[in-house]
Amino acid sequence: MDKFNFCLAPGSVPTEARRSCQINAIFKYSPGWQFSLSTVQYKGSVELQQGVSGMHSGLYYFQGSTEQSSTSKNFQGPLALQSYAEESSFANKVWSDCTGTTNLNIKTNVAVTGANGLSGHMSNDIITFASTQSYGVTWRECPKPFHEAVKNQFTPGTKSDLVMGPSWATYWINVVFEVPSDYKNEQVVLLFDPGCEALVYSKCGTPLQGITGGLGGDRHIEVLISNSVKGGEVIEFFLEVALNGMFGNPGGEAGIITAPLPNRTFKIETFQIAVPNVEAHHLLWDFEIIRGIAKDIASTSQIAADAIYTANKIVNTVKHDEPSTLIAGLEIAEKFFESRKEFGYADHIITATGHCHIDTAWLWPYDETKRKCARSWATQCGLMDRFPEYKFSCSQAQQFEWVEQIYPKLFDKIKKKVESGNFIPIGGTWVEMDCNVPSGESFCRQFLYGQNYFQKTFGKRSTVFWLPDTFGYSAQLPQIIKKSDLKYFFTQKLSWNNINKFPNTTFNWVGLDGTSVLTHFCPADTYCAQVTPKEVAFSVSNNKDKEYSDRSLLLFGNGDGGGGPLSSMIERLRRLQSIAGMPAKVKFGEPEEFYKELDSRSNNLVSWKGELYFELHRGTYTTHAKVKKFNRSSEYLLRKVEMLSSISVVTSKYAYPKKELDRLWKLVLLNQFHDVLPGSSIEMVYIDAWNFYEDGTLKNTNSILFCLVEKSGNKLVEHAIQSLSEKPGLTVFNSTSWNLPSSVIEVEPKLIEGNVIQTTSNGKGLVLLSELEELSFSSGTSLYNDLGKFKTLRVNEQNLKVDGQFVLVNNVSIKEYIVENQFITLTVDQHGRLTSLYDKQIGREAIPHGSHANVFKLYEDIPLYWDAWDVEIYHLEKGWDASLGSVRIKENGPLRVVLEVEAKITTTSTLVQSIIVNVSSPVVEFETIVNWKENRRMLKVEFPVDVSCDYATYETQFGYVQRPTHCNTSWDMAKFEVCGHKFVDLSEHGFGVALFNDCKYGHAVHENVIRMSLLRSPKAPDANCDIGLHNFNYAIYPHRGTFHESDVVQRAYQFNVPPVVIPSKVKNSGAIFKTESNQVVLDTIKISEDNSGLVLRFYESSGGKTKVKITSSLNLKEAFECNILEDLISKVEIVETNHFFLSFSAFEIKSLKILTH
Repeated sequence: MDKFNFCLAPGSVPTEARRSCQINAIFKYSPGWQFSLSTVQYKGSVELQQGVSGMHSGLYYFQGSTEQSSTSKNFQGPLALQSYAEESSFANKVWSDCTGTTNLNIKTNVAVTGANGLSGHMSNDIITFASTQSYGVTWRECPKPFHEAVKNQFTPGTKSDLVMGPSWATYWINVVFEVPSDYKNEQVVLLFDPGCEALVYSKCGTPLQGITGGLGGDRHIEVLISNSVKGGEVIEFFLEVALNGMFGNPGGEAGIITAPLPNRTFKIETFQIAVPNVEAHHLLWDFEIIRGIAKDIASTSQIAADAIYTANKIVNTVKHDEPSTLIAGLEIAEKFFESRKEFGYADHIITATGHCHIDTAWLWPYDETKRKCARSWATQCGLMDRFPEYKFSCSQAQQFEWVEQIYPKLFDKIKKKVESGNFIPIGGTWVEMDCNVPSGESFCRQFLYGQNYFQKTFGKRSTVFWLPDTFGYSAQLPQIIKKSDLKYFFTQKLSWNNINKFPNTTFNWVGLDGTSVLTHFCPADTYCAQVTPKEVAFSVSNNKDKEYSDRSLLLFGNGDGGGGPLSSMIERLRRLQSIAGMPAKVKFGEPEEFYKELDSRSNNLVSWKGELYFELHRGTYTTHAKVKKFNRSSEYLLRKVEMLSSISVVTSKYAYPKKELDRLWKLVLLNQFHDVLPGSSIEMVYIDAWNFYEDGTLKNTNSILFCLVEKSGNKLVEHAIQSLSEKPGLTVFNSTSWNLPSSVIEVEPKLIEGNVIQTTSNGKGLVLLSELEELSFSSGTSLYNDLGKFKTLRVNEQNLKVDGQFVLVNNVSIKEYIVENQFITLTVDQHGRLTSLYDKQIGREAIPHGSHANVFKLYEDIPLYWDAWDVEIYHLEKGWDASLGSVRIKENGPLRVVLEVEAKITTTSTLVQSIIVNVSSPVVEFETIVNWKENRRMLKVEFPVDVSCDYATYETQFGYVQRPTHCNTSWDMAKFEVCGHKFVDLSEHGFGVALFNDCKYGHAVHENVIRMSLLRSPKAPDANCDIGLHNFNYAIYPHRGTFHESDVVQRAYQFNVPPVVIPSKVKNSGAIFKTESNQVVLDTIKISEDNSGLVLRFYESSGGKTKVKITSSLNLKEAFECNILEDLISKVEIVETNHFFLSFSAFEIKSLKILTH
């Protein structure tokens, strides 16, 4: 079948899209050309309208302005050109001194528009458009749906002539053929191998099956036309060919994780119809099982001996050129299987479920995942038609929603398979998220949106939390799992540990609060099993809890990039389930059925308390710093939106923006996927992710989706504030559930009528606030005329002193700066390092004598293989101090002192840091900007402190964990880099020091040194990972008492959630909700999913029981304790319409639904 029609899908060809509005172009041309450029216009396929001539050759670059019209973009000149050798070095360069003049006119049919107005088209390697001021990445339009794609103009082509490229582009092929009449009553298949991935459609647009071309183990190129053709039928297919393999477009010899090649090409290797040799296939599947038993089952067993004899007999019987001998071979195999049909007592039972792990983004962008889902799931639906007993388990509500929206015909088929019990939605979360970096509330929303989608779409929630491939599991997950109406947990990832082997297979995982969840790690140590006797045997021998349980789960099917089980795997499973003498009986099944059996038949299971720390991929706490920063800021932005909007709803009849909040939350949750937020995806993925968070547009198959979490979130905040505002003025909102101590805030000077005590370096006015009541608004039409909760200061410059009203800086010498307020005395050397941090209130020095703190250190960071994922323990052996900088006084009080540090920390990277001390706080803040241009190096900041303790305290979701500061055991040593959220604390009796941050997660405390990882620079799978500007903040806080006696939780929270400055007067009716104890944190206020009341989410933060009185300024009607999904559990008694009592156990998360009058 050599002839067909094809088209290159418009807009599918990638263009480089650097993230700024300045438009540039890079193009190739033949030797001997010389020109400059005055005007470029494009409307259609690229076409040179006027020749050019001259002396130079190579790559040229030009620069100019743009103007937008309804039909085209115009690049205005004259524009300068200059020969340059390396395309990758074009960013931020301006060229001139070009000779010769002419015009190059480009015309296209379809305008392609990207982020910030970036536009471009590429054809035949002639021209690409890009922008400057960031490193180049690949960008393309989202693939078009079937009904649009088939309207394209198709061109006749042949298999031998068609070369498809470049990487990531899409080709559509239409093929019509007649089945030969001599194929009558035969099974007929289409064999199509494009060398990449493809989706086969019927002529009416129904997705039929996915294709994986190439020579890998996941190869799948057969499309069943019919089990019995009539002969003479005319068959028509459309094939959507995606120019990427199962694992994207990796380049080089270092494996699949290298940065993708931009210009791969593909050829159709096979395109024909065929009649399979059914007998040969059946004998192959028989022989694979018999050979596997002979090879991989214990040689001393009778079944292995019988298998060796049988396999040898088959080999000696079958002759490749005598088809009739296949029947004889099948008879020999049949005798082997028939003799072993009868089972006695089954020693071990393995439930095998089909699975297709599809990373929502990884070595391919989100848009490609949508097509991977369609390809994979269409294939599985076809297998269910052929194998009625086959069951396929599939997770991630986001992927289901994509298929529902983009492939409605396929989704109808999936729903029917769900009803028949073959297609099993599982998992309960929106995506298979990272379980280190997201906040506790993000965890709750993953389950809320995931479980609600499954309930709404399929009429049933999941009972199994399904997360096979995430890089460690938070200690709070068991509680969140149970409170999201799930019962069980599945993973296998800890089998990858590189220091200690995890000791259990089936066990009770006990969380921070004591909640227990039945957990199973599939002992095959993979979610991509191929269904072999070796895997069956290993599932039994590797099961570490056979004394307590005789059940194991086996996940089979090609995965990571999709694909799923093949018919050959199901055929092997059919044979394996009926062989007595194997180490286990194998059966088709699904996870919920497996867990019910596991629960009922297991005895005296052991327990594992606390986090499931993953001893690998520790670099993911730090890699791709910007996406982690955006995630943290987005989580708190949505918290602010929900809190202000909810208050507006109950106080001013405001319409809660649920639809938009749902959209924004789903975008944030999507980017928390376990290869996106950890930083282990290709560069294309992060352009999408940044657009979600920040300021771009992303095109989907249906419409332009303006994915602006930051922009839309801030707009929602403005709307809520407008509904609360009464008149011009100034209001400060404290969104925390405790009173804030006196603090310094920045405001526009006009809001306080010029009564500014200190002006910042950026022109803002500083105001000192007195204590702010929890969850309340403090207002005044003018801070000068109507002080309200504010106080201002007048400075007598003749009598400056530290008396509680001022902060001072004293430049004792050129080598030392001393900053002092009523709480601390800070000494900074000439390079910005802290030499002393003295707590005046308790008379304690925080920094050991002779040591320096706030020291930037560089480490060589070359892992064994997983570049973006791993930081190895040996990196600590090769570290050195960054080059030192200089200090100047930027602001000198009386409300705030700022010292500015500038340093060229390497020959290529620079740092600018503001060290900030406010009049009202013992916290020393560090606002930091780094221009990072390194290759496989890691930047950390270190604080040696004069504290001795065997463990340090790290914040985790809704609580904290404590980890050793020594390396006594291999388990201690393995935690040389760990995850922490807003703080890490090292305390002893009477005194401690905490380190806060606003977007960092990688930490370590060894002996008395607190270390925080700031930036990495891996080169795979994103060659430009973290290169560029970064800004982040951290702070050091000396405190009285141990961690449990301190206010570290509250101070760190406040560092991330400062008071909200509102440029208008808001009515202050008292605390919306007021808690008696700071031990309980009110983290979330939102409107319930059914829009009938408020939902509050609290957690106990200190690790102990307590009973708390909650008072409200609202007129309360009813209150109910509910779970995370907002199912009501029990009624809470309202006392006198305005308060109630809640009891908490250690680290308990408690959700309440409240109805108001």
